[in-house]
Amino acid sequence: MEMDSLRKLYVDELKDLYSAEKQILQALPRMAKKAKNAQLKQAFELHLQETQKQVERLDQVFELLGKSPRGKKCKGMEGLIEEGKEVIDMKADDEVRDAGLIAAAQKVEHYEIAGYGTVRTYAELLGERDAAKLLQQTLDEEGATDKKLSQLAESSINVEAAVEA
Repeated sequence: MEMDSLRKLYVDELKDLYSAEKQILQALPRMAKKAKNAQLKQAFELHLQETQKQVERLDQVFELLGKSPRGKKCKGMEGLIEEGKEVIDMKADDEVRDAGLIAAAQKVEHYEIAGYGTVRTYAELLGERDAAKLLQQTLDEEGATDKKLSQLAESSINVEAAVEA
């Protein structure tokens, strides 16, 4: 597809995020299962529910645009999830693996924050106010998840991993 307008780029970026969210829906249950820290496990399980709502919001955005969300594979998320699988499969103490899971999850969150910030801005520029509100809601959730992961890491998980060393 030729990218000759911001609207086409906007739709393409939305499709990328849709693919990313679908990949995350598959990865989060594995991460939750492997996490040993109860708070981390719960955070992954809650974010799975949140991600399902985020996919529904993207469906609403595509409906507003009269476009299909299908047709693109997010290679960036595919790589980040592959890195996360390496953490899941590594031979490590539970506390160290949990620290690695947080690192992998935060890479995903930062990717999403960048993507949602971009498409929200495009939506605003293109006069897509309803879409911009939906995208901002997801952007806020992604930021809150990132903060929650940082708090878990800094208050207990990374500290416990350091003691094991």
